[in-house]
Amino acid sequence: MELTPARVAYPGKTVMLGSIPVMRALPVRERRMVGPWCFLDRFGPMTFAGGKPMDVAPHPHIGLQTVTWLLDGEIQHDDSLGCAAVTRPGGVSVMTAGGGVAHTEQTPPDHSRVLDGVQLWVALPDSHRNGPASFSTTPDVPVIESPAGLVRVFSGTIGGVTSPAPHRSPILGTDLEIHPSGALEVPLEASWEHALQVLRGTVSLEGEALGNEQLHYLGPGRASAVLSSTAGARVLLIGGPPFPEPILMWWNFVARTPEEIAAAREDWLRHRRFGEVKAYRGARLDAPQLTRPGALRAAGPRTRDGA
Repeated sequence: MELTPARVAYPGKTVMLGSIPVMRALPVRERRMVGPWCFLDRFGPMTFAGGKPMDVAPHPHIGLQTVTWLLDGEIQHDDSLGCAAVTRPGGVSVMTAGGGVAHTEQTPPDHSRVLDGVQLWVALPDSHRNGPASFSTTPDVPVIESPAGLVRVFSGTIGGVTSPAPHRSPILGTDLEIHPSGALEVPLEASWEHALQVLRGTVSLEGEALGNEQLHYLGPGRASAVLSSTAGARVLLIGGPPFPEPILMWWNFVARTPEEIAAAREDWLRHRRFGEVKAYRGARLDAPQLTRPGALRAAGPRTRDGA
């Protein structure tokens, strides 16, 4: 007897990114990963008259890639490698932490007074997680056009179209725009798991409305998905094969053991390994207190400890 693919909605939670409230859709207690994706923050839409609403001071990463995708606005990236770039709508920025890197994210001085987007993390496989750090930005990602809508491909491959953004695992990251009165069918790799996050508007999956403050998980077994909207909508679609390795997440680190977490924290405190973000004017972020290493436990592919 053929099993029906899983479909589960997980409520997000509101957290603060500096002074900006964000909706954290991944990880949540019941769903820690979707393929190699292990983190999803939804920020905006917001407008501001002045100032610098996004101002994330230098902080470290290991074992992951950050992926920044914007619908509106701009984010300035600076890192300890000396890389600097402004991410804008239609383009994607990917920072590979490898064995260690530090970076900042800020609203640039020249901005459009709006901000709306997502940041995601990808867990690096063991074969790449201790490699060299790097940064890549793609100003314009490939777009698949159809009468029903657009598919912006910022990570991986869909429908034979591949993003140039660098990744180390099979992966999918797209921004689906459904035209008013459109029904957009997107192909899915049936052996992968996927998830949907509504970005704008009202949208239904195969006739059932999707909540905006939820992550909609689609388990393996689906060859396609049909999304429809009366007035038009945009939806984030991510996916990948179930991640085969256990991971341990704490603060900004993705590791495998408590000892790796403790060593990375100590190196950050002692100004080792990660380098300095010389372009930033201001103090670095302090590492939070670490639970005694013995209390941190590595868990299965869907587990995260800390934030």
